[in-house]
Amino acid sequence: MSSSEVLLLAFLIGLVAGLRSLMAPTAVAWGAHLGWINLHGTPLKFMGSALGVGFFSVLALVELAADKLSSTPARTKPAGLMARILLGGLAGAALALAGAQPWMLGGVLGGIGAIMGAFGGYKIRTGLVKALKVPDIVIALLEDAVAIAAALLIVSRF
Repeated sequence: MSSSEVLLLAFLIGLVAGLRSLMAPTAVAWGAHLGWINLHGTPLKFMGSALGVGFFSVLALVELAADKLSSTPARTKPAGLMARILLGGLAGAALALAGAQPWMLGGVLGGIGAIMGAFGGYKIRTGLVKALKVPDIVIALLEDAVAIAAALLIVSRF
């Protein structure tokens, strides 16, 4: 895989984090655990451990449920946006390491992708709810499916 392909995937996993902050590192953790991504010998090798996979998976499931609550703040609010940037950066750095690219560049690209995914995802979700005149949960579930499928597609490219 070329360096530009690896860095593109780091950016794209960041987009996923913008939609669902924990889906990106969870997919990376599963990818490492299943041997799709090689994080052995890197500072992020813990992600592929059974404990890492379990940790990220539980948090991702909680996030999927919490996203459907009316009390959940918008992803573009400072706390949610910061979480997305950090988790997108973590996932992007992991993909960069797995692809023998600079982890910091992968992290920055993952963070930028998370910002774009957060704002773009918010605009698309709210726009679809209004345009289709459907309850928010319908589009939220569709967004879940897109985030999960995209994350799995990205990590399986290795």
